[in-house]
Amino acid sequence: MTPDGGRKAHVSFPFFRPLRALAWLLAVLALAGCVRIAVHGNPEAWADDMADALSPPLRVATYNTSLYDEAAGGLVARLRAGDADARNIAAVLQRVRPDIVLLNEFDYDADGTAADLFQRDYLGVAQPGGGDPLRYPYRYLAPVNTGVPSGLDLDGNGTVGGEQRSRGNDAWGYGLHPGQYGMLVLSRFPIDAEQVRTFQQLRWSAMPGARQPRDPATGQPWYPPAVWQQLRLSSKSHWDVPVQTPMGTVHLLAAHPTPPVFDGPENRNGLRNHDEIRLWAEYITPRPAPWLCDDRGRCGGLPADARFVIAGDYNADPHDGDGEPGAIAQLLDHPRVDAGFVPRSAGAVERARQRGIDRKGDTAAHTGDFGPRSGTLRLDYVLPSDNLRVLDGGVFWPAAGTPGAAIIESSDHHLVWLDLRFD
Repeated sequence: MTPDGGRKAHVSFPFFRPLRALAWLLAVLALAGCVRIAVHGNPEAWADDMADALSPPLRVATYNTSLYDEAAGGLVARLRAGDADARNIAAVLQRVRPDIVLLNEFDYDADGTAADLFQRDYLGVAQPGGGDPLRYPYRYLAPVNTGVPSGLDLDGNGTVGGEQRSRGNDAWGYGLHPGQYGMLVLSRFPIDAEQVRTFQQLRWSAMPGARQPRDPATGQPWYPPAVWQQLRLSSKSHWDVPVQTPMGTVHLLAAHPTPPVFDGPENRNGLRNHDEIRLWAEYITPRPAPWLCDDRGRCGGLPADARFVIAGDYNADPHDGDGEPGAIAQLLDHPRVDAGFVPRSAGAVERARQRGIDRKGDTAAHTGDFGPRSGTLRLDYVLPSDNLRVLDGGVFWPAAGTPGAAIIESSDHHLVWLDLRFD
């Protein structure tokens, strides 16, 4: 791990790591020519270990980019005109150089124009403060619930739709236009598009034991029955994106649950956040789940032997913030998740000290700064399955005055990454 959390060799010398591995192998072979080596046990296993040592790890990342606009088509217009924030986001990606990355808050358009422009004019061009151009041959994007009108009075104000925030509150997921705060997966390796599963339309009421919001004054359900039966669980979407890496298939489980704020005493957003996180906990639990049906009608969870990485902005800190107690622990403590390695940064410690807000958790693990009232929190996660091995990781949040610090302020979140191998 380099001080700035990136692949330092790849920024200036993309050929360095393969040459280093080749030199190491030649040294081993030269030694073998002079010294008789006895290989005990399984020679094929020894060869596999050698190949594993020489192959680069799989770097998986998540980054809430804040590349959204309040107007439909606004992000496309900004990217065409030249956008300073997009240049900074691209520079961060060029420094860290993930093999697979989930971008949260990247506005969706059906033609993929924003994704095309971001790849061609930003990632594909060496950015100030970044590194060499970065190309992702494969990507996945799909519709999300944000900004899509529900035709229902979801905020309980007596009207359907309206202007600005009122309109957004009555969308399936809060947004001022369809696709706002969308998601985008970029990959160096092929995506098995036929096996992608999306859960955009899964109804909250379908989840056994769903935490249905209630009016604290009466104890009655906050949503009328006709609304509750239709309300979608995912505020954006939940995606299972299988990626065919050189080591084998890895399922990227991507999501961006709603913030547990901007509601009332009924806590409808806090409870929805909890159950959006629970969706993945149920999905990776090896037991029958006939209610867990994707948008193509396929039901059930992930096979017990599958390798996966849960990634995204989950809007839930393990110890602090406004989320429901135990919300993110549903994943951190899950027996199929290896959450033992916690990515950290020096910048998070520095910013938390500046904010001066008391925290129960480790501020070095925080992934964003959300202003003087909310302070720093850990909201973004890359969580591998227990049949993947974590080699390294970090949060790209350099301290002030260190390399990379000039390009990190275009989002209130910071990129989180892990280097992984198959066990």
